[in-house]
This record gives sequence, structure tokens and C-alpha cells, in this order.
Amino acid sequence: MEDSPQHLGHCMVDMKELSANPEGLTAAGVFLTPKLPRVEFSLACHDLVASGRDRKPNALVQVAVIDPHKQHLITHTCTEIVEANKDPLFLTGVTFPSEYPPSPETLVKLTVYDAKYKSQESSSFLGSATFSVDDLLRAKDERLSLSLRSSDGVCAAGTVVVSRLKMGEMEEVDVDHITTDIPSQKCPLVCESASHACIDRENNPLTGPVFKNPVCKVYRFQTVDSKWMLVREQMEECTLSFGIPKQLLSLYIREDMSRLQELRELGELSPHWDNLRKEVMTRYGGIISSYQETLAELDKITGRSFKPSCCKAQKSLEFIPINLHTQRMRVTCPRKTDAFYDIVTVGAPAAHFQGFKCGGLQRLLSRYEAEKKSFSTAYQCIYYSPEHTAKAQEVLSTMSLLQPLITSLADQLLQAAQEHSSTGLKDALKNLSDKTEQFVHTLKDELVKSALLALHAAQPGYVSKNQKQTPVQADQHQGHILQRSDQNQSPVQGLLGHSPATSVTESTVVCNNVEGSQTTTRGEGGPLPLKHQDSIPHHKEYDEEEWDRVWANVAKCLNCVIAMVDKLQEEESSKQESVPEQQLADVITSHNPGDWREQLCPLVARLKECVMEVVEKAKKAMTFVLLQEAACSIPQGFVLQQRRDVVFSQAVGGNTELAALACGFIMRLYAGMQDKGFLRQLHLVGLVAQFESLLSTYSEEIGMLEDMEVGISDLHRVMFKITEAKTDDLSDLQPLVCGRRDHFTVEVPLPRLVFQTLPEQIKEGKLLQVFPVLFNVGINEQQTIAERFGDISLQERINQKNFEMLEAYYKSLSEKVPVECLPCFQTQTDIKELLETLGQNVVTKKRKNVEILWIAGTICRRLNGIRFTSCKSAKDRTSMSVTLEQCALLRDEHQLSKDFFLRALDCMRREGCRIENVHKNIRCRKYAFNMLQLMAFPKCYRPPEGTYGKVDS
Repeated sequence: MEDSPQHLGHCMVDMKELSANPEGLTAAGVFLTPKLPRVEFSLACHDLVASGRDRKPNALVQVAVIDPHKQHLITHTCTEIVEANKDPLFLTGVTFPSEYPPSPETLVKLTVYDAKYKSQESSSFLGSATFSVDDLLRAKDERLSLSLRSSDGVCAAGTVVVSRLKMGEMEEVDVDHITTDIPSQKCPLVCESASHACIDRENNPLTGPVFKNPVCKVYRFQTVDSKWMLVREQMEECTLSFGIPKQLLSLYIREDMSRLQELRELGELSPHWDNLRKEVMTRYGGIISSYQETLAELDKITGRSFKPSCCKAQKSLEFIPINLHTQRMRVTCPRKTDAFYDIVTVGAPAAHFQGFKCGGLQRLLSRYEAEKKSFSTAYQCIYYSPEHTAKAQEVLSTMSLLQPLITSLADQLLQAAQEHSSTGLKDALKNLSDKTEQFVHTLKDELVKSALLALHAAQPGYVSKNQKQTPVQADQHQGHILQRSDQNQSPVQGLLGHSPATSVTESTVVCNNVEGSQTTTRGEGGPLPLKHQDSIPHHKEYDEEEWDRVWANVAKCLNCVIAMVDKLQEEESSKQESVPEQQLADVITSHNPGDWREQLCPLVARLKECVMEVVEKAKKAMTFVLLQEAACSIPQGFVLQQRRDVVFSQAVGGNTELAALACGFIMRLYAGMQDKGFLRQLHLVGLVAQFESLLSTYSEEIGMLEDMEVGISDLHRVMFKITEAKTDDLSDLQPLVCGRRDHFTVEVPLPRLVFQTLPEQIKEGKLLQVFPVLFNVGINEQQTIAERFGDISLQERINQKNFEMLEAYYKSLSEKVPVECLPCFQTQTDIKELLETLGQNVVTKKRKNVEILWIAGTICRRLNGIRFTSCKSAKDRTSMSVTLEQCALLRDEHQLSKDFFLRALDCMRREGCRIENVHKNIRCRKYAFNMLQLMAFPKCYRPPEGTYGKVDS
């Protein structure tokens, strides 16, 4: 081939539409940027002359753009190879890159080659032709027929036909002199629809902050009824690749620094426990320092929005998802509404920098839990189960959320009393009661009570009320208490509910509703007064019933507030009934609005004081639980936590997975903004996020799969919330992550006019749930080894478990959302039948049963879900899967001709967005396969000849 500059890997013409109805989007406040008509064209050749007269050429056309100002050649794109045909019609079309928008003066050079061995490297020059964009626009029917000039300048190499393409309804135009090996084939032109408009993603307030650097490819394929469809692929990077992990790192640092402060606030501990605390604090300090360094390195990176696969094991980028991209296929068929199919591709969310010598998270966590009991004995700690630890984190998280909320609602109650507003008082009291009840229910747990005793036993001068014990003996005794305690006790049924150890007569708060006052008394049990005090008594006997009285006082204080509000409203009602109507206005005007506030203020203040006292005690107790869990896990627990943070970040996910999930959620939200059924499903049930994995269960990849399984499972801790953006500025439309490791919320801001079109439940801030499921089927040569000589139980267990989760999601969806809310497809197979088929395939012992992936993907799309595809780097196997899925959709939903299926697959793999993805990652247009590997691949996952080879991946 002729020498030419390096191929550009970022052409862009068509921006992804958010809806098939752009006018509706304009009305909703999404401002569309007017654009000049796009120039896209298809190519065909006639009467090509091969270098050898005894054979027909394997033709391909290389397209280059000549910059009219700089006068240099920019290699732009290339068609697929059409074998043994002197009159080839190319299915791959041509678009223009955003860096070189076409002007009338823009020159396009077409060079035709004969690829002798199905490889562009072995091609020979046949001829070339040049035209300007102005020539094409002015031509009749916007079609040019150009003579090809051979190397000696003689116009005898054949003819190339350039036909302009436009989006919209398609019509057939006979081009009699263009023929192919398919009988009666016609060359399509596309007529522009007057009602169709283009949405520019980069200038669009919804998509601009999230998606960038688009790559667009265009094709034309024939349907079973000899009509033509126009297909566009568009692949984009996602700014969340770096944005989400950086936010998560900041949250991790803040959470761990808060944990350090809580450990300091535990107070004086015995020497043994104090030494453990210091060691744990040192470990936390190390993690904080490491995360701060990583964050500082990421802050230095500007302009990048994806991590190439060659950097997967780079320390400074370990939190960044590998090769995260979105891809949309848009299909335009004659007299049909355009269809869109979205997918997110990302490298396996795994701790590549830390390696897989000892396995992945699933194996490491199982081994860690099994060994933690022996660690607890060696470190003289109390063993807390994962359920206890999770409960302690839940209590801390709930208290940090509810305590300031209760304080704020109490202030609102006083404000309503100040304004003498009966309605406002009633509403504020209801909200305060609901949150306080939730607060009390959270704290009525045996773990809190037993942890307080354990903490007291860990302090100097401990004396048991029941018996004299050493601190270690007390710890061991308390561990026995924990193991036999009933964690499934029923919640408090009423706000005045109390522990059996506390009688109603022992209440420290007594309300005198008649006098409207409150007094503090000491019951028979001698409860402590409500004044502020140290949460744990030192150097004296510990009263095990104290906690029951303390948390019960919160409910009793609230009951006093409720009684006072009832009394005030009854008095107000009786006054209004006793006064004639004509004097009612005078009575209201003359009433002192401060009376209600003055009577409520002491009771509200006492409620706040009780809440603070409970928070202080419970916070120390739960911190002590987490201290012991951390102390028991010092040998490896902190390393596992870091690994889990890394994996989570990449997936959304954890860290990696969170970025991918957030990207997929936003992409799906934008696409469904005008679909009322989708929005209803979103707030009533939530969305399913289906992860397809092609990892093998052998060698390092089994560790990656173990990491991926835990990371995707952790996505259950993520909720989404749609908010109204402060302004329409792009910086105010960036997603925001908040929360802590046990629960994250991703806030997705929308412009005001768009936000106003959402259902009320979403506008009111309802948290939206995503249900992640993972299906894995290995397809490479390593999976062949695993199936014949190794162990595939991990894959079988993952698929069975996630099938059950998908089945449960569908059951919940069918109970809450009518079937009309789900999208319509040409294939009429019932979702129940698809689930039954999937279940049968999951339990069937069949090697490389990729039908599991196909059926799971189909179900996901039928359920309005979010599709993800992953392999080690989301580059090679992922490309085979994405292109196969796209062609299968064209066949099943748009009647792609069987004769064109393999040609379409070849086009997408040879010249489509996925080969551009390969080039972006490794600067080479070769899939990283060799012939031996491909012999083990299912046939439909093998790339075209000439597109693969040994390269660095």
C-alpha cells in the first residue's frame, strides 16, 4: 500500500440520540444545536481490473482527506474487502471526523487496492480518484461516477461510484450498472426525513459532561425482502472513568479519617487494647496515605477519559476501569422507527496491580473468614461474625444520617409552634415521629448492649456487677454472649417498646399532661439522671441494664412531645368552639404565638439531649466492635479492604465497577427519558444490570473472575438519585457520589426543564435501585484446559446464583409493573420461556455454552436493563462478542438477510468501532489472537483472517 500518515482513531459525525423523538426533547428543555447537513457516502466499483488478468480482484477502498489549507493527506478510513468481484458493492460507508468537518472545498481521495491474501498489508494498487465535497453535493441525485487512474496515469482501472447517504427513511434507487455476486442487488440511497434532527452530544447539556471522543462507523445491509437498512455504530469514552474513582477515593479517605477519630474517642483502654488500637490506627494511616498519593497522581492527569489495556497493572491507575467505553448501534429501516441498542464495555474489574497469585477476592475472603477466629484468639480479641460487623457499620451509618435529621425536624417543630401553625405542627411531628421511631428500632439490638459491656471490660479498673473477672476473661465471656444472642429478635412494635430488663415504672421521664410540664424522677431501679455524662462509667460496677433505660428514654421523650402537641391542639380547638364566629379572627390575632413554643421547647431540648446521649454510647460501642474486627484482621484484612476498594471502584462499581455502573445507568436514563413505562419501572422496581464475562476459569483469569464476582455483588450497596441541577452549566451536570463503604448513592443531576418532566416519585428524591447479575462463559484455549483437566465449579456456581437473582427480579417486576411498560421486540418469545431456557442451559453440562450469554443478554434487553460485556481488557474477546450481538440483533429484529450475516460480521470486526478500540489501546490494528487460540474459540467468536496476530495487549 502507499505510505500514509497514521490512521485517525476518533472520527465522529452522528451524535447518539437520546430519543427517537428529538422534537419532544426540545420541548423538555434539551437544546439542539443546529448543524449543517452531514456528508456521508457509500462506495461501489465497476469493471475493476486485477493485476493478474486471470483472476478477479479482492477489492478494498482506502479513503483519505486532503486538508485544503495545509495540503497534506490524512488517512481516514477503509472499506471491507470484497472477494473475487470486479463489480464490488461495499457495505462499509464513510463518515467524516469532527477534527476535519467537511467544507465544499474539502478533497477526498479514494484509492482502490487488490488484497491478494485477505490482508491489507499484501495489497497491490489498482487505481485512485479524487473529488471535492462540493462535487458530490452538486451532482445529480448526489451521486458521482469517477474513473480510476492507474499508476501509469491511464484511465483503464475501472470506475468508483460515490453515493451520498442521509439519515431518515430509506428508498431504493436502481443502479443498473452496479452488480455483485448476489442476484438483483440494488444500491441504496437514503432520503433525509424532514422531521429528523440531530442531537450533538458534546454540546448537549445532558450528554456533554459524561460522553466524549466519539468514533462513528456507518454500514448498509440488505434485508430478507431485498430492502436496505442503514446501520451506525458509535463508540465513546466516558468521563466517569476518572471522575467516579476520584470521588470514591476522597470518600474512602474521609471515612477512614473519621474511623481514626472514633478510635481516639474511645477513651482510656487497658494496655493490651490500647496497643491493638495503636496498631489498627497505624494501618488506617497507611491506607489513608496510600489513597492520598493515588488521588494526587490522578489529579495530575488532565484530558484523559479512559485507561488503555496496556496500563491495567499500573499502580497509579489501579482504581481506574480498564478501557471503559459505551457503544450504541442505531438502525434505520424502510418505513420503520429508528432503533437503538446500547452496551457498555469494560475490562474485568479486578486488582491487576496486586496480582492473582493467591487467588481473587472470593477465595481470599472465604479463607480470611475461616482464619479470623484463630486470629481473634492470638490477639485476645472477641470474634465478631461478618453479620455482626455489617450490623455495626449499619448502626453507625444510620446514626450519622438520622441524628442530624432528628435535630433538624425538631427545630422545624419549634418553628411551626412559633408560627402557631396547626398544620405545620402536625406535619413536623409526623416526620419527627417517623425518624425517631426508625432511630429507636435501629438501636434496639443486642449487639449494642453486649458491645458496651465488652468496651467497659476493656477499660482499666473493670469490675463486673456479676463476678470478678480479668479483662481477657471478660472478653471471652462476652464473646460467648455474642454467639448465643438472638440476632433475629423482633423489632420494636411501638415507640414505647422496651427491653424485658426495663419496666415501664423505671422510666426516667414522666409527663404531666394536665399541667403541661415535665418532671424527672428516679424509679425503683434507680435510673441515671438525664444530664450529660461519660458514656461508660469508669472504675465502678457496670450496670448492664443502663443501656435499656438510655435508649428507651428517647421514645419516652418523644411521647412527651406528642402528648404536649395533642394537648396544645385540643386547647386551641376547644377555644375556637367556645368563641362565636364573629370573634374568632380577634382571638387568633390576639393569641400569643410564643405560648406553644415555650411549652414545647423544654421537651424538644430533652429529646435532643437523649438522642445525643444514645448516639455517643452506641457510637463508642460500634466503634469497639469494628476495632476488634480490625485487630483480628491485622495480618491481611487491610490488604483485602484495599483490594475490595479497587475492584469496587472499577465496576461502579467497588471502585472500578461503580464507574462502569454509573456510566451504564446514565446512558440508559438518557435513552429512556421520554419512555413513561421505563420511568415507571425505574422508580417502582429498579433496573437490572447484566454483566457478561468471557473470562476463563484457569490460571490468572480465575482470580480476576473471583474479584469480579465480589465487586459486582458489592454493587447492591449502590443506589441512584436523580436531582435538579443548580444550573445548566456542564460542571453542575456531573454525577456526584456520596456515602460510605456500606452504602453509596450516586446523584445524577438533570437540567431543570428536563427534571420537571420526570414522575413525581423520582422528583421527590426516591432512591433508585439497580440489580446487578453476572453470567460467565469462558471461550478461549485456557477454558478448554479448565473444562478437560481443571475445575469450572466457580463458573457454574456464579451462573446458577445469578440466574436465581434474575428470576427473582422478573417476578418482582411482573408483580409491580404491567407488561406494556416493557419494550417491544420482533421476536415474540415470552420472557418466562426465555428464563426457563436459560435455567436449563445453566444446569446443562455443555462445554463453552455461550447460549447462556446470548439468552441472558436477550432477557436483559427485554427487561429494559443495562448491558455490560467484559473480558480481561475489553478489547479482543469483548469485540467478538459485541459485534456478534449486534449482528444477531440485526438478524432477529430487523430481518438482516442470511446471505449478509457473515459479511456484516466481517465488516464490523474488520473496519468497525471495535478495531478502532483495539488501536486506541495498543496502537495496532490487530486483535491479540493467534491461530492456536482461535482453534479453541467457538466459530462465531473468531475474527476475520488478516485482523489478528501476536501483539502486546
